[in-house]
Amino acid sequence: MAKNLVMVARLLDEDAPRAYEHAKVALRLASRVGAVREAAGFAAYHTEKYQEALAEFRAARRMSGRPDLWPVMADCERGMGRPERALAMAGEPEVKRLDKAGQVEMRLVAAGARRDLGQPDAAVVTLQSPELASTAVHPWTARLRYAYADALLEVGREEDAREWFAKAVEADHEGLTDASDRLAELDGIEFTDALDPDSEEIEEDAADEVEEDAEASAEVSDADFTDEDDPAVDDDEEEDEDEDERRA
Repeated sequence: MAKNLVMVARLLDEDAPRAYEHAKVALRLASRVGAVREAAGFAAYHTEKYQEALAEFRAARRMSGRPDLWPVMADCERGMGRPERALAMAGEPEVKRLDKAGQVEMRLVAAGARRDLGQPDAAVVTLQSPELASTAVHPWTARLRYAYADALLEVGREEDAREWFAKAVEADHEGLTDASDRLAELDGIEFTDALDPDSEEIEEDAADEVEEDAEASAEVSDADFTDEDDPAVDDDEEEDEDEDERRA
């Protein structure tokens, strides 16, 4: 069981389906262990099995009594198409028991629920907070600034969005967001991915065209300058004939 939990933690971000399979094995072996139910919840969450994830998170929360799963439980409600329920959870007493990171996470979920409901202006207001205004950088800072920039862009405040995408880039030391790409897009900058298969195909096609043109040019040269048509060859033949006549 312990080995399966280790594999869940190792694979969760890079291969969620495999992590989910390991979580199911651990769940069969030790379904009464809170850590196993939590791991199974996150594995299901990362594979978008939100109903299953919510059930596992609820079980883990009952076993441990910890409040920190509340935001991800609310996000499962969003994933199941129930943003109203997620907003209701954002206003319940459990939120006050969360640490600062958990409260920021809850704010992100609530803003997402507002956008799900077609309330982008309310999403902008939801994200405005002392944590957003702070210049200090925390593990959640980049994601909070990114979410705010994205919400601003949705309501048409492009210049403000650009400013906050830039602030997200400053805080995103671990590459948690694509803020730099979004910023470049707003600035009209396009990048070509050297590892993009489409780019490689384009380069190969261009190289093939150059090679074909070179081969075609060589064929034309060979066809146009045979010995029969070469003026230099004709002149040499005439000189040989004159020399033969003089000798005769």
